[in-house]
Amino acid sequence: MDDEQNNKKKLSLTALILMIFTSVFGFANIARAYYLMGYASILWYVLAALTFFLPFAFMLSEFGAAFKDEKGGIYSWMAKSINPKFSFVGTVMWYSSNVIWMVSTGISIWIPLSNGIFGVDKTQQWSFLGLNSVQSLGLLGALWILFITFFSSKGLDKIEKVTNIGGIAVVLLNIVLISVGIFILVMNKGQMAEPLSVAKFVKSPNPDYGSIISVFSFLVFAVFAYAGLEVIGGLVDETENPEVNFPKGIKISAIVIAAGYAIGIFIMGVFTNWSFAFTEFSEADITLGNVAYVAMNNMGYQLGSTLNLTESVSREIGIWMGRYIGISMFLALTGSFFTLTFSPLKQLIEGTPKEIWPKKWTKIKNGLPVHAMYVQSAVVITIILFVSFGGKSAKEFFNILISMTNVSVSIPFMFIVIAFYGFKKNESIEKPFVIFKSKNGYKYIVVMVTFVLAFANIFTVVEPAIHGHYSETFFSMLGPIFFCSVALILFNRYEKKQNQLLQESTINPVMEDSFVD
Repeated sequence: MDDEQNNKKKLSLTALILMIFTSVFGFANIARAYYLMGYASILWYVLAALTFFLPFAFMLSEFGAAFKDEKGGIYSWMAKSINPKFSFVGTVMWYSSNVIWMVSTGISIWIPLSNGIFGVDKTQQWSFLGLNSVQSLGLLGALWILFITFFSSKGLDKIEKVTNIGGIAVVLLNIVLISVGIFILVMNKGQMAEPLSVAKFVKSPNPDYGSIISVFSFLVFAVFAYAGLEVIGGLVDETENPEVNFPKGIKISAIVIAAGYAIGIFIMGVFTNWSFAFTEFSEADITLGNVAYVAMNNMGYQLGSTLNLTESVSREIGIWMGRYIGISMFLALTGSFFTLTFSPLKQLIEGTPKEIWPKKWTKIKNGLPVHAMYVQSAVVITIILFVSFGGKSAKEFFNILISMTNVSVSIPFMFIVIAFYGFKKNESIEKPFVIFKSKNGYKYIVVMVTFVLAFANIFTVVEPAIHGHYSETFFSMLGPIFFCSVALILFNRYEKKQNQLLQESTINPVMEDSFVD
């Protein structure tokens, strides 16, 4: 009977592919890529897939197979492959990426809400209590974090149903993008809104991405587009015939996702003339926060124009398209918030040694570390207010948020990749599932992926400073440095406590023996 239930729970190859796809693929990554690099972003997305996505996925699958019975997740993987301190810092860095995500999304979530209500981004016109638009978004973001933390702490798991509704809407959004794009292409007899040329596949139309350094910094966007791979590491033992289906599922997913991004970016060119869409069409200033909504609004407008509808009707179609993506993204992000407010924090506290944390943080209420959740909300709100009241324009403000997110998300990958070297080298670890079978081949893969991640992050941090945007560089570095420092302080304190306990345990038996004598 138990065997039958276990078999029912196993993932089929198709289910595995769909799970990987939904965890990694993101519509906003297509619009941002096209805005920053145009057709040239296709090359970088394919390059990131070959040098990061596929090898990193294989690493995770080997980790997952070897440590499938461990409850600590990536902490256990890295602790047994390298050492506990390295693992703890890497795990905290991974956790910090979720904190930075909450900072970024807590502020930018009002853009899809505005699009859902008005069909366009009006957040740049919002002003409360005499504050400017950026400060107003920061204040709303702080209140949003309190709201989410309060309701999440009650254990309201039913709210996660919002995630399913939003997830379905976003999947449909990608289908709409490709379907409408192909329809417009056919109606226009193969004529692209953004004309094709060999030069456009290597050179960006965006004046901010004209230098080699700027182009190199785009690599982190391409790497970030494949974030979410950590999720699949724990699916090895849940997959039917994992020795065959798991590597096959990863290969197919990697090809589908890489091709999906390439096709999506190409389709953007069908209805998006870069100069018109991003310099003339929208009344709002284009930022990395609202570019996806502007692009879809423009798609609706171009659809109306293709059908020879009037200017006003075409504009109205664009507004309704903006409403659709706004509502879809708002629902999806809200669902993600309710999950990410407690899930990474819970894994961090339960997966690492309890002695590291203050006792209050480890107390569980309603199945959740409620006290730690409120400490987390205080940290997130502090960062939100610090960034939003920094006196920046909306465009620079969202550039800072996106850069912070990209760097904080991609740095933890380096810890996992480096740990994989120790994992392969450690012959005492049983490895039931091996993809990198060559004795030395994995070393070259580790070096390649580490180089790609380091290269992308260094250029992302340095590039803004070269152009005089020092605050963007500062905030990109701030998160990783702060959380790395906190991790080292906490673990060093833990080590001291453990050493003291060890000394006391060795002294007490000696004293007892003396007393007996």
